[in-house]
Amino acid sequence: MGAIRRASAATLFVLAVALFPAHAQEVAHSTHADVAVRACLNQKERRALVETGAVLHLAAAVHAVRNRLPGTLVRARLCRRGDSYVYVLTVLGHDGKVTRVAVDAAKGTLVGER
Repeated sequence: MGAIRRASAATLFVLAVALFPAHAQEVAHSTHADVAVRACLNQKERRALVETGAVLHLAAAVHAVRNRLPGTLVRARLCRRGDSYVYVLTVLGHDGKVTRVAVDAAKGTLVGER
């Protein structure tokens, strides 16, 4: 089933490039750039940045949002955003609402919420 979906997605992409070549190349380029700029780090990379002091520990990021957004931490990632790093935290609120927040990994301040 996964192979069929991949083949269908590839077919749609080729069709889009054929019908809208300039726009499709622009979208493909911007998507690739976003992935490179906002790539999340693996455990080894995270540990190295924390040990060098370039970013705060995850606990500091969680503490920064705990009072503003009470609930259960579901997922935490350290990602690049431009030239800096942010912790992207997914929190399940007591009311059942899932919220994703971004915390500046160097300063520990809230920089975004959705």
